[in-house]
Amino acid sequence: MCGRVFDPEEVSEIKLNPLKKRRGDRWLWTLPRRYNVPPTMPLPVMTSTDGVRTIEPMRWGLIPPWAKDPKKLGNTFNARADTIDQKPAFKGAWKAQRRCLVLVGGFYEWRRSGVADKQPFAFAMGNHDIMTLGGLWEPWKNPETSEWTRSCTIITTEANDLLAPVHDRMPVIIGSENWDKWLGEDAVNDNELKAMLAPFPAPRLAAWPVDQRVGSVRNDTADLIERAAVQAALL
Repeated sequence: MCGRVFDPEEVSEIKLNPLKKRRGDRWLWTLPRRYNVPPTMPLPVMTSTDGVRTIEPMRWGLIPPWAKDPKKLGNTFNARADTIDQKPAFKGAWKAQRRCLVLVGGFYEWRRSGVADKQPFAFAMGNHDIMTLGGLWEPWKNPETSEWTRSCTIITTEANDLLAPVHDRMPVIIGSENWDKWLGEDAVNDNELKAMLAPFPAPRLAAWPVDQRVGSVRNDTADLIERAAVQAALL
């Protein structure tokens, strides 16, 4: 499961129409960086239309077009790679090729270290670059207000060797070499797409223990992503 993320330095909280600038393949946002983002909050999401890439805020927790009440959907913030084209909540977006990249600095995962205690770890790119997670998105029209909401889900796959001691699953990470295919800019078939939903190479990631305060969404300060002063090796 991937249920908590933090922003990279280049991407921050997005509201309405934030100022954005492009520098090569990087996008800079001007609003404050978040360090403890839970589902239902907006995440920066990259899509491509006719080869033009844009980034916009989307609700984390996909709302399929047929939903009447998002609160009754259950968990739609993650979609399993092995059933993504079968589950009612996600198969429409998959078939319609509404694929996206969710931009994060990294994510948190908890390892149970005792009966009650869980040690949280942060996972990020080893080169400190933006982590681009494979996702799906959908537009949804509120039947009561007629307002439109764009929402997304993060796809998960089996854990790699780095994640396995902590959790049996991890988010799908799409490397920059596959952005054009994942975003639909290059022709690709289902088999090629599903091949991208494999565990990301462990040597390209970094992990470290963080303070247990990250367990509460009320905490959102820069020190949450710092290495905690605890003895918590992954292996």
